[in-house]
Amino acid sequence: MTGGNRLEGEVLVGGAKNSVLKLMAAALLAEGTTVVTNCPDILDVPLMADVLRGLGCEVELEDSEVRITTPAEPKYHADFDAVKQFRASVCVLGPLVARCRRAVVALPGGDAIGSRPLDMHQSGLRLLGARSEIEHGCVVAEADDLHGANIRLVFPSVGATENILMAAVLARGETVIDNAAREPEIVDLCNMLNEMGAKVSGGGSSTLTIQGVRKLEPTTHRVIGDRIVAATWGVAASMTRGDVRVRGVNHKHLGLVLDKLRTAGAEVTPEVDGFRVIQRERPKAVNFATLPYPGFPTDLQPMAIGLAAVAEGTSMITENVFESRFRFVEEMIRLGADARTDGHHAVIRGVPVLSSAPVWSSDIRARRRARACGVGCGRNHRSSRHLPHRPWVPAIRRESPWTRGSDRAGGLRIGSVLGVTLGSIRDWQIGATV
Repeated sequence: MTGGNRLEGEVLVGGAKNSVLKLMAAALLAEGTTVVTNCPDILDVPLMADVLRGLGCEVELEDSEVRITTPAEPKYHADFDAVKQFRASVCVLGPLVARCRRAVVALPGGDAIGSRPLDMHQSGLRLLGARSEIEHGCVVAEADDLHGANIRLVFPSVGATENILMAAVLARGETVIDNAAREPEIVDLCNMLNEMGAKVSGGGSSTLTIQGVRKLEPTTHRVIGDRIVAATWGVAASMTRGDVRVRGVNHKHLGLVLDKLRTAGAEVTPEVDGFRVIQRERPKAVNFATLPYPGFPTDLQPMAIGLAAVAEGTSMITENVFESRFRFVEEMIRLGADARTDGHHAVIRGVPVLSSAPVWSSDIRARRRARACGVGCGRNHRSSRHLPHRPWVPAIRRESPWTRGSDRAGGLRIGSVLGVTLGSIRDWQIGATV
């Protein structure tokens, strides 16, 4: 990649990764054909399709649409080969317990960003009347009957909220989930469940109330825009002193993030279907502390550090969600960043420009940070290596103003690089059109 240019143009954001996989899992709750539209072009979607096929569903993938036909009696065992590659596969646990009264789900894989135990998932299911244990590397849950319960989560876990919610919609009586996750993706799931005939209220608040129903019906649902991808483009615009319009996302889902960009000196304009970021001068240092929504998202923390690396002044970054999300900072130092970490804190002293170097990335969000830093480097050509493939797949090449001026003979220039921010560099040839 060759950096040093100013990002200018418009980008259309696809559906949210953190929503689509849970919506696909929710299709298990209703016999018949459920259609999920505006699906992002990511590897996790066909992986989740394979999980659902293993459970007896018929799944068709076409463009940005997924059609899932769930049988009257789904299988209840999601084996290791199906779920080992990505963390979100565990979200079939709740729907299987609700539909089959039994679930055996192999412990999932995923990015190396720290411990993410399933204790809250299991304790919530137990309160609903299920028995749940870890046996031979699998989460095993069984229930003769599911009944409503008052459940208070010790932490607003997104995954636990989703699994308990999807189990509770088919349980007898009323379930209240207190200290529930408030993410927009949770609201998206609540909306789809209600479209299927569930009775869920409180989405977007810390208290969800579910009135159990006997049966759900299939539906057609559109995935919300990916706020993390949208924010990544906003941060990249700020890093390169660019002018970028981001479409296909609700700007209200990014309130704190956009406020931080304003603090960094960007002009941020909310629009009907997105927002615009203009950074005219070098960004200013900004402090970030990750917290569950509506706090600053942990998934955006690596990109925020990339911004801090080229900002004027010293930034303090605090990671409050995962314990191992600073391991990429050593790679930042290879690019010329002035950074150090201490436990959950990172101190970044901004430098005018980063330098070129081969880098390695441990997880998808850090990979995006590597791409964003690549465009923040000077004009010297560099290569980014050893970037893990999971889960973004650059299958869709989008023509945009950013691809103009690409150096098709000597490496991917700024337009192409950011165009494939969500993809793996190794999957692209020099001069690929975005």
